[in-house]
Amino acid sequence: MLPMSLLSRFFGRKDDKPPKPAAAPSLTANAAIDNPLCLQVLFPEPLAIEAPALAAQLQKMHPSMRGAACEFLPGLDLLGLAGWDKHVVRLVGMNAPMPRQCMDACVTYAHYRQDIKERAHQARSHILLYYTGYDSSALEQYIALILVAEALAPFGAIAILNEHAHASLPSGVLKDIPVAERLEALHHFPLVTLFCGFVKYDVAGTKGVWVRTFGADKFGLPDLAALAEGHHEGTRYSQIFDRTLSYLLESGASLEAGHTTQMGQDTFMKVRDPEPAEYFLQGPGRVLVISFLDREDIDDRVRRA
Repeated sequence: MLPMSLLSRFFGRKDDKPPKPAAAPSLTANAAIDNPLCLQVLFPEPLAIEAPALAAQLQKMHPSMRGAACEFLPGLDLLGLAGWDKHVVRLVGMNAPMPRQCMDACVTYAHYRQDIKERAHQARSHILLYYTGYDSSALEQYIALILVAEALAPFGAIAILNEHAHASLPSGVLKDIPVAERLEALHHFPLVTLFCGFVKYDVAGTKGVWVRTFGADKFGLPDLAALAEGHHEGTRYSQIFDRTLSYLLESGASLEAGHTTQMGQDTFMKVRDPEPAEYFLQGPGRVLVISFLDREDIDDRVRRA
């Protein structure tokens, strides 16, 4: 009876009979979520994870997760639910490598050690984590997903991917953060690290290097792009993009083509839509291109107006 009950809740249909008061918390996916946020976790060997063991790891991730529960359907590579409070995460594991296209987008050009990237490319299995809980905030949903992803680290996880954001990180990013401080740390986690990927690429016939984010659409925000002088400006632009997106997310302010925003005492940021020739900036969501003006540029434009 339990497998059928879990299968029903996996797809978001409530049980006919509620669990007994003494039973573990009943996990039920939110059927109202049509396109859930997703992270992917890579493993070097075929999956061998038991639900009680994962539940125990989840309960250690943060004091607020002491009631975390986990249930798997038997007889499959890995299919089940994990959750606590109003968070529910659907786990779909496969004893097969991630598709090559995803690996190229997320891992090949990632900014961490080459040996970890090589291990990621050799991964033999993976788990897809889908947020199917009841928190409406995209940031809170991503935080819940990364907590589950990090709870998988002791089971040999190599890396955490965000295919939609073209981003990845080595597994174990929370291991050196005190347990009680992990939620606060994740609330200050740079968006461009995993939730909104930061990508650099060269375009034939273009002087400089294009940089842009991917995945900001999941927060209801535009992705940002700019033409940098070279790869050496990557850190500068990733920080600018992160500060800008974080401000928009926290304040609820809007950023539209044609806006000019003061970034410092003598620096201004101008925003525009991509030009037709900048086809490589299109999608999957809205993209805005930024450039910088100094006060002399602004004063000159005012005089000419």
